[in-house]
Amino acid sequence: MVRERIVVLTGAGVSAESGLRTFRDGDGLWEEHRVEDVATPQAWARDPALVLRFYDQRRAQVLAAAPNPAHRAIARLEQAHEVHVVTQNIDDLHERAGSSRVMHLHGEILLARSTADPRLVTPVNGPTLKLGDRCALGSQLRPHIVWFGEAVPLIEAAADLVARADRLVIVGTSLQVYPAAGLVHHLPQGRPMHLIDPSDVPLRAPYLEHIKQKASIGMPMLASRLLDEA
Repeated sequence: MVRERIVVLTGAGVSAESGLRTFRDGDGLWEEHRVEDVATPQAWARDPALVLRFYDQRRAQVLAAAPNPAHRAIARLEQAHEVHVVTQNIDDLHERAGSSRVMHLHGEILLARSTADPRLVTPVNGPTLKLGDRCALGSQLRPHIVWFGEAVPLIEAAADLVARADRLVIVGTSLQVYPAAGLVHHLPQGRPMHLIDPSDVPLRAPYLEHIKQKASIGMPMLASRLLDEA
């Protein structure tokens, strides 16, 4: 058996098949809100109550959603390979599907963090996060989300994972959101890369396979093949 280190880069298209909408749907609104009003540091400074209500609704949707065949296929790869999931998604569907190594580039909806010290992260106590919910330092808790205009703290660790990968799988992402889209360039030359997307994506690489299927179809196909070849 050949055990590979596989990095799977996932984006909104994977979660969308579990019913979780993204701000890039159609008119650029995220659940009828302008992104600038609910997902930026400026929005938080201007109207924290609105931001908290917005993410409470997103949290409720995540808790009601279930992993789909793409999530389960990625987890199934661990039967024969060392699999690292690097996701742009803020839900916990990869974990619930059984993936044991998941890096959330843009944060996690089920966690909150201190506004005084971003290193203080805690599970959200219940379905809602309210004004007056405070960290151990006494400061207001905010969603543990990387908002637009904020740095992505885990991007260097993610780049290191890709640089050490034997194989890269890209699924459910249009490769238009940076810096996450730039991770593909860290894969060593000559290593295989698989792109699962029904649309044309502006990605060219010598060892690229483009599977033109949606995530819930293409990912199980690829996983079965890689497990058979192991």
